[in-house]
Amino acid sequence: MDETAKTGDEWYMGRALALAREAETAGEVPVGAVVVLNGVIVGEGHNAPIALNDPTAHAEMQALRAAAEQLGNYRLTGATLYCTLEPCPMCAGALVHARVARLVFGARDLRFGGVRSKFQIADSPLLNHQVEIVEGVLAADCTSALKEFFERKRPADSL
Repeated sequence: MDETAKTGDEWYMGRALALAREAETAGEVPVGAVVVLNGVIVGEGHNAPIALNDPTAHAEMQALRAAAEQLGNYRLTGATLYCTLEPCPMCAGALVHARVARLVFGARDLRFGGVRSKFQIADSPLLNHQVEIVEGVLAADCTSALKEFFERKRPADSL
């Protein structure tokens, strides 16, 4: 891909989707995330709680950790996090703590969503930092990746 094409929310969400596929290949729920600062990916990750025996190893946490390590700072001021699935309350809280400027996510998480579906943590006026939120980028692709994964894991005839 041409360097000039590496801009825009859809391109970065496409990278997060590629990471989600890596998670699925590893037997994890297919969720991927990237952290972008000044047009450069500074951290990426995919779900890995099973592989790492770590309940906090969500895609967002993996990407935030990688970005903080690369930048040498736990504050990710000015960064955007792209995630294929709406962050849970833990990950939404981490976005606030890291001072991420912007969150872009694809699919809503109707069971555990901490940003829109169940809670509104990331942009709550009760907290000391609010994250700008953009939802629905490549939502159909993000949703179908999850739906297909769970259909394969739990076929309808096994119910």
